[in-house]
Amino acid sequence: MTTASNILQLIGDTPMVRVNHIDTGPCELFLKLESQNPGGSIKDRIALSMIEAAEKDGSLAPGGTLVEATAGNTGLGLALVASQKGYKLILVIPDKMSQEKIFHLKALGAEVVMTRSDVGIGHPEYYQDMARRIASETPGGFYVNQFENPANPAAHERATGPEIWEQMGHKIDAVVVGVGSGGTLTGLGRYFSKVAPKLEMVLADPKGSVLAPFVNEGVMIEAGSWLVEGIGEDFIPKNCELGFVKHAYTITDQESINTAREVLKKEGIICGSSSGTLIAAALRFCRAQKTPRRVVSFVCDSGNKYLSKIYNEYWLADQGMIAGKEVHDLRDLITRPHTRKSAVTVLPSDTLQAAYRKMKMYDVSQLPVMDEGKLVGIVSEIDILLAVTGNPKGFSIPVGEAMARKLVTVEVNQTISDLLPIFERSLVAIVMEKGEFLGLITPIDLLQYLRKRIGHA
Repeated sequence: MTTASNILQLIGDTPMVRVNHIDTGPCELFLKLESQNPGGSIKDRIALSMIEAAEKDGSLAPGGTLVEATAGNTGLGLALVASQKGYKLILVIPDKMSQEKIFHLKALGAEVVMTRSDVGIGHPEYYQDMARRIASETPGGFYVNQFENPANPAAHERATGPEIWEQMGHKIDAVVVGVGSGGTLTGLGRYFSKVAPKLEMVLADPKGSVLAPFVNEGVMIEAGSWLVEGIGEDFIPKNCELGFVKHAYTITDQESINTAREVLKKEGIICGSSSGTLIAAALRFCRAQKTPRRVVSFVCDSGNKYLSKIYNEYWLADQGMIAGKEVHDLRDLITRPHTRKSAVTVLPSDTLQAAYRKMKMYDVSQLPVMDEGKLVGIVSEIDILLAVTGNPKGFSIPVGEAMARKLVTVEVNQTISDLLPIFERSLVAIVMEKGEFLGLITPIDLLQYLRKRIGHA
């Protein structure tokens, strides 16, 4: 083994692994684990390449400020490189990004500016337009512009392509990629057009993105919205040379997320939502073949960045990704059913410290209090606040001394309209069935239910 003199030397040379436990038809499917880069994604490569190119041509001076529009991973790569090279970094990020990415960016010292994900080019809050404006207004600011920066595809032509070629022993028939900025597609397309001109480049694109329809039908559709992060676009980036693409697959959020979860369960690889899109398209391509072929795709980033989203059953349920069986009573509105041991509860003997900790951990503002399987009270943030304020016992007070004992309950067969007077009193609905506690319904639970019912999930 050798040692690296700094973390940036560990970018690239990522491993390749064969898919063994998922049906790949007559083909062999290999995944290049870009999640093993030090910043956790394939974007580490372009971050280092773009910064070094700017240093070389003088666009970025010592002590300068990098500014970029990013869905998260390019930002993480830039934050990693900036932290090692002593640059300030301002990132403009659409508001659909995972909290894990945002926490990671801030921990690396980046300044994060959140903006809307529901607006397009030309709107003042569109993330690229905002980043360009911030760079122009910042002394020493350098707009990285991954969508047009030639050092982006150059990183993949120079390094990623040759790595794949050598790892596959010069035997490869197709590569499946996604497009965020277009750098991976273009860089690999340029490289393989030289060394393996018969190799097919396959595009994986989220449903709602304009790219796959443009490749397949030659039309520019009006962009929709999608949950998958980091790939798919509402325009064709300058760095995206779609002429390299031979096949394009449109993949729904549901298929992307299901595939990512299947890859973890069957192959032991925790990947992100964009990786789910790529692998879903790769599996479709492999299964459609009539003869054996060797296919490569990517684990673009680590699924550790999405634990609160695509690996969180409550988030999936909120997005309508888990289709629970409707029973057509108030049980359909309960997010954490007590009957399935999903409800977060406390005992009367637990301390308020323990109750508060559970509230923070599970992002709830009230907890049912259970004693020997029976509901005996409910404790809320306000109950805890009133109990500890001015009390020398503070958070060591038992829950039983602070909880509300007069409970507002509804029977499971009551109607949604029966919940509204309860919510108007700033209370939560406690759902019962013949004396048995089933769970809580909060205003946000009702909103989520109504949102899914009217088709805006």
